[in-house]
Amino acid sequence: MKEGFTGNSLIKDTSITDGFLKEILSGCNTISIKKGDYILKKGDPYRYAYYVQKGLLRYYSIDEKGREHILQFAPQGWFISDRQSACLNIKSDFFIDALEDSEVLVVNEDYIIETAKKNQEFLELNNQLLHNHIRQLQNRINQLLSFTAEERYLDFVKTYPDIILRVPQWMVASYLGITPESLSRVRKDLAERNQKKKI
Repeated sequence: MKEGFTGNSLIKDTSITDGFLKEILSGCNTISIKKGDYILKKGDPYRYAYYVQKGLLRYYSIDEKGREHILQFAPQGWFISDRQSACLNIKSDFFIDALEDSEVLVVNEDYIIETAKKNQEFLELNNQLLHNHIRQLQNRINQLLSFTAEERYLDFVKTYPDIILRVPQWMVASYLGITPESLSRVRKDLAERNQKKKI
């Protein structure tokens, strides 16, 4: 099992240690996913969370006009799941696919429930992750409603510093809720301002 469990922003604000998380997840299986393959499609029942050991996944929806709306990227060191589907045992409204060949640790929802019953520390961990997930969703909604395109882009770079060159620009724009053309203008304006500062 690789180092870097605490890379996920869901984890970084908790008291979770790499050692404890490795111990808890040691009973889970690792699977390989080829680029372009799905681990979740809309309408599927969903009872899993995934920890990305290598590669890159994305979590998104598709509207009635066929447009994709990306909610999350998951590079190495991140968890990704549809918590609503897993917790409420309902069919998912979302998709999760691999943007690169990936290796992920599969955490079954039943495993989470049973482990939480036996281990108080894991129960607290699961609650912290859930609370962090809710907080991040609230922050994401607030950004989409009140942040400028530039502010959203700068936050994206801060959140995902290692994937900006690994995904096409239209996917970054989809995550930000703007058009690729708007994203190009934002990046051009930032580059010009940075150039002026150097002069």
